Amino acid sequence: MRTIADFFRMIGSAVATVVTLPFRLLARLFGGASHGGGRARRA
Repeated sequence: MRTIADFFRMIGSAVATVVTLPFRLLARLFGGASHGGGRARRA
């Protein structure tokens, strides 16, 4: 039973990493652009 729980935990963390990675890259991209010298456009 413990092995199954560890397996699901491992799969869950891998899926979470794959899902959040593009969003973190986008956040860094837009975050760097918005904090770049105060020249960001306001929508």
